[in-house]
Amino acid sequence: MIRVILWDIDGTLLDFAAAEREAIRGCFAAFGLGACTDQMLARYSVINRQYWEKLERKELTKPQVLIGRFEVFFAEEGLVADCVAFNDEYQIRLGDTVCFHDDGFALVQQLKGRVRQYAVTNGTKIAQQRKLHNSGLDALLDGVFISEDIGVEKPGVEFFHSVWETIGPYEPDEVLIVGDSLTSDMQGGNNAGIRCCWYNPKGAPAPEHLKIDYNIRDLREILAILEQ
Repeated sequence: MIRVILWDIDGTLLDFAAAEREAIRGCFAAFGLGACTDQMLARYSVINRQYWEKLERKELTKPQVLIGRFEVFFAEEGLVADCVAFNDEYQIRLGDTVCFHDDGFALVQQLKGRVRQYAVTNGTKIAQQRKLHNSGLDALLDGVFISEDIGVEKPGVEFFHSVWETIGPYEPDEVLIVGDSLTSDMQGGNNAGIRCCWYNPKGAPAPEHLKIDYNIRDLREILAILEQ
């Protein structure tokens, strides 16, 4: 029986792409960089994903990711900006746009008291705290684990060791991690030896090298999983 759900935030409970668009465009306006087109956003998203995957592989530090992605993006777009200041503003704005996937707020609310629920995220502390507060999730969740506080990123097993030290011991089959990222959430769940639920709204093929217990296209499918 599942007693604990570890929720990823960005791309799972919350629509990260929507927040990213608003934050980037707001920063472009604030820094006088002109319009940020859909094509530019798409190019930035690719760069951003590549940098976060390097962080997960421990090839870069988080400060290198946060600044480096904008250095590469601006260079490729022929723009000049203070990347440190831009990122600082971006982190603040990133937490100001809240869009839930699949009635995520109502789902977490419905599960409150039925299972223990925690956020597990690699996002920056300032952005995640603003998102959780502005979304109301901070009042529903039983706790929040941010890699910046722990000192280790998902999928590192040390991240999950820190979680167990705080919430107490559970059997591996009593814990379910729900996330959209194969490299962070599913690999992290595999490393920790817990059940893994891949939030896969586009129905992409599942990789063979990962153990994925549940493959869902809508978060509300969690309710049926808990009945099993």
